[in-house]
Amino acid sequence: MSQSWSWLGELLFPSLPQVAVVGVEVSGAVVRVAARVAVPGASCPDCGAWSERVHGSYLRYPSDLPSCGRPVIVALRVRRFACQALVCRRRTFVEQVDGLTRRHGQVTERQRSSVTGLGLALAGRAGARMAALLGIRASRNTLLRRVMDLPDPAVGAPVAVGVDDFALRKGQTYGTVITNAVTHKVLDLLPERDAATLAPWLAGHQRIEVIARDRASAYAEAADRAAPQARQVADRYHLWANLVRAVERVVTDHRACLRVPESEPEPEPRWENPLPAEAGNADDAQPVNPAGRVAERRRANHTLAHGLLNSGMSQRAVAKHLGWSRNTVRRYAEAGKWQDMMKGPQAPRTVKLDPYKPYLLRRWEETSGNISGMALLGEITARGYRGGYTQLATWKQRELLPDGPPPPRPPTVREATDWLTRHLDGLTADDAIRRKALLVHCPELDTTAHLVTAFAEILTLLDGDRLPEWISEAKVAGLPGISTFANGLNSDYAAVHAGLTTQWNSGHVEGAVNRIKMLKRQMFGRASFPLLRKRVLLA
Repeated sequence: MSQSWSWLGELLFPSLPQVAVVGVEVSGAVVRVAARVAVPGASCPDCGAWSERVHGSYLRYPSDLPSCGRPVIVALRVRRFACQALVCRRRTFVEQVDGLTRRHGQVTERQRSSVTGLGLALAGRAGARMAALLGIRASRNTLLRRVMDLPDPAVGAPVAVGVDDFALRKGQTYGTVITNAVTHKVLDLLPERDAATLAPWLAGHQRIEVIARDRASAYAEAADRAAPQARQVADRYHLWANLVRAVERVVTDHRACLRVPESEPEPEPRWENPLPAEAGNADDAQPVNPAGRVAERRRANHTLAHGLLNSGMSQRAVAKHLGWSRNTVRRYAEAGKWQDMMKGPQAPRTVKLDPYKPYLLRRWEETSGNISGMALLGEITARGYRGGYTQLATWKQRELLPDGPPPPRPPTVREATDWLTRHLDGLTADDAIRRKALLVHCPELDTTAHLVTAFAEILTLLDGDRLPEWISEAKVAGLPGISTFANGLNSDYAAVHAGLTTQWNSGHVEGAVNRIKMLKRQMFGRASFPLLRKRVLLA
């Protein structure tokens, strides 16, 4: 019988040659696999003595992974052996199949591994739902127990580590994450972010040579106390974040400078026509030499379009190449001179609002201007107006309000800080113009921008030897926020200089912190620290 099912044993238990399948029975939706152990004896779990003296046998029914959506039960015949060692206190013992069963286990080892993997990946409720879809019976508590039963991974002897904090409850409780700066793996999670928690961990790993950390004084104190042989490196990301906060303080202190006086509006394009009006028909008069920003753009676009068309490209290809519409390319192609693209005076365009303007003017005079645009829109809509509110609001702003459009609002403290701490290539054209006007208007912010640019060059080029010169210049500037930042660099100069001259950084630690945030959100913030630690270390 066992010979006829040997092929099935190799199929179901390929890594367990000591297990022999003796039969398979399908009962409803359940598949039952009858099996036995083919080894003649077993070792005593206490003394290790080999025994082949069978005391008895019975059936165990561990649940296995489902097959084609059907639950699988293994009816395993196990034997109880008598221990023949005189010095052993155990009289009998039951054989266990390594890789298949364990003492008091109700599932096979491979199903236990699958449940553990679901717990690590999805935690409790989500893992239980996925297990049900796979045909595995496991509650959320079972999944979490399997995760907590796993041993911690070996830390080894790291040479360089990264240290940073993460929020267990933002603004209230914080922990510490420690990573291997070489392999970027998380080594451990600590429940606090103080020196008393980190120092014992560092003291237990005396081979550490580099500690990449943020600017927290607690981490510097722990490193000085427990790992004096290690070189501390201040992370460049945190240095830049500290500088941004310092700049924000400077902008806050000079918020009155944010109200930049309005500049003179750019003059409209001027038309130069040497012919007097009576020399010919006014309708036939054409501008000879239009000037202005629009004219320059028309001239450049006309030259570009005709250059591409003369090289043999079709209008469709030119439109695709330049990102223009085909009508725009066609108009440039039909224009013999770029001046033909400049539009002269035109008759006013008729809009849907024109028939209702007398009524709007009358209602504005009757109410002395104390009527909203939405109320006017409702009244003219009832009289047949089919346009939108934007057309009405634009006309009201231009015709009814004598002061014209309101001036642009001044930038906020955050916007001004962003202008001063971002690369110029990352600013829009409008933001670059407003930034330039702000710096011209406020010398203190202009000095701040100069210091920020200089520090950015030191940071990106790893030119830490220029740091003393920058600190001296920042102190001379007399800006409270920048001066405080410079004093902080002086107090932690060795770590800051190492951060600005070496390649070590805490970027991988920030990635680990983001991953911790993801796992916390996945567990809806209700997970305890031990479970979070297990998932971070093992997932």
